[in-house]
Amino acid sequence: MRNMDSQVKSGFTYVKSLFKMRRTGFKTTYDAGVNAGRIIIGCLLLLMVMGVGSCQQDGSDNASDVILYCSVDQEIAEPIVAAFESQSGLSVKVRYDTEASKTVGLVQKLRAEKASPVADVFWSSEIFHTIRLANEGILTPYTSEQTRDWPASFADAQGRWYGFGLRVRVIGYNTGRVSKEEAPRCLEDVLNSRWKDRLVMAQPQFGTTGGDVASWFVHYGDEKARDILRQLNDNNVMIVAGNSTAVKKVATGQADICFTDTDDIYAAQRNGSPVAMHFLDQGNQGALAIPNTAAQIKNGPNPENAKLLMAFLLSSPLEKMLVESDSHNSPIHKDLQEKYPEYALEKPLAVDYEQVAGKLTTAIESTRELLH
Repeated sequence: MRNMDSQVKSGFTYVKSLFKMRRTGFKTTYDAGVNAGRIIIGCLLLLMVMGVGSCQQDGSDNASDVILYCSVDQEIAEPIVAAFESQSGLSVKVRYDTEASKTVGLVQKLRAEKASPVADVFWSSEIFHTIRLANEGILTPYTSEQTRDWPASFADAQGRWYGFGLRVRVIGYNTGRVSKEEAPRCLEDVLNSRWKDRLVMAQPQFGTTGGDVASWFVHYGDEKARDILRQLNDNNVMIVAGNSTAVKKVATGQADICFTDTDDIYAAQRNGSPVAMHFLDQGNQGALAIPNTAAQIKNGPNPENAKLLMAFLLSSPLEKMLVESDSHNSPIHKDLQEKYPEYALEKPLAVDYEQVAGKLTTAIESTRELLH
């Protein structure tokens, strides 16, 4: 790196020498002996030297101890990553998603890098795309004493992913416009015509809404799920970019109720918005829980350090940090369920996440077709 700095410095010195100036009174003119061709060549040489240095810096991912792709909100994940670095002594290079693409952007990147993986671990804020990555051969099994008794509903049978730190699908409502007693408590309630022009939901292409709608196809069957979408369309449901936008519409009185996740309601309440929530119960069978997932990337560059990071992500202290964070994820570790009963999910919907992931494309296409 010192040699590269020296080259850059020399490049600047050379170009500067080409632009030697002399002063005549108050007027500054270029040295008449400077050849235009030499100036161009000198500038190109400097850009080439700087470009090499830039490329070397951009390639620094591979020099990191472990590389993490993370779709969890950065403000939630950063202190957790810092805690792992402090505990392990390892350096973590993190690539976060964007608000616009949510998890899908990182999923597409992992697919593009399948032949030559860059990442070691994928920490996702949802489960459905993680399952699809596992089925595409992008993830590798990870097992340890820690995962031996992992809850079966939140673990891949082959150990390619594990779920923890749940968010839950909910019906958010404006407390100034809808009373607690009046607010819908299940999906069927929302279909009532009294909510016409008063409901908002996120588009299903990104984020958790697609998984939620896909769970309707698994739980109710294809035809009834499509009928639910038709009834939502009859109620003139408003479609917006994401869950947080849906909550903002409710908080500002542009809608009365919305489909969203627990963490978005907690965020709005923290900001003083007049919103509350009921779990989005499906047919009195429970609400859909959406776990975070951790998975090791197949043929990632740092497999041993990846295992250390996996062990940390699946630990009780990590989940404790998520429960105590602003997102207040529901824990799956029993000791934390007892310690934080206010965030425990009493009645999760019994659903096969593999089947839901398999219906994701159907759900997205049906929503595009039936919601106008």
